Amino acid sequence: MEREGPTLESLTRRLAETPEDFLAEPRIGNRGSVRVEAVVNDLLQLLSAPAEARALTGFAGQDPARDRNRLAVTMLLCWLLADEWFASAHPTADQLLTLLVEMPTQLAPQVAAKKFVADPERREELARLVLARLGFRPGGETLAQAQDRLTSLSSTERTRVMQAARAAEQRARQIREALARKAAEESADKWARE
Repeated sequence: MEREGPTLESLTRRLAETPEDFLAEPRIGNRGSVRVEAVVNDLLQLLSAPAEARALTGFAGQDPARDRNRLAVTMLLCWLLADEWFASAHPTADQLLTLLVEMPTQLAPQVAAKKFVADPERREELARLVLARLGFRPGGETLAQAQDRLTSLSSTERTRVMQAARAAEQRARQIREALARKAAEESADKWARE
């Protein structure tokens, strides 16, 4: 995130104005209307970063339950990356493919794709994640500001904190139960001695 990128407002506005075509159902088997591998290919061509056809096979889903949201997030990323600012940044095909594979895989289990359009915080999160993955920070922000805001918005970080809190609560419950058992045993022993 050493380099300064576009303003965050321009990217979040672009996400808020996502056309219906990019919100349509991804094609998985016989269901859905949008072939995500074709959308990814078009994006790579637009950004002058063509890839081999076999690199696009991962964008054709097999299991609707598992792949639908991941592919829907991929289409949103394609829409965001089609912004003319990214064309001027000249990302490589490897950078783009890595981003388009890893980010949806990470985000899809945690956030429904449509929230990245409808929810202002999720729009900001997605825009910040894309910039960070490509080595940029939002225009007008320092590196520290960009990192702090990205961490505070991160769905992954929020999930990690919630899991840690659940684990801590479970451990506290186990300790309380053990202390209650020990107190009951001590009370029974004391009563038996008297």
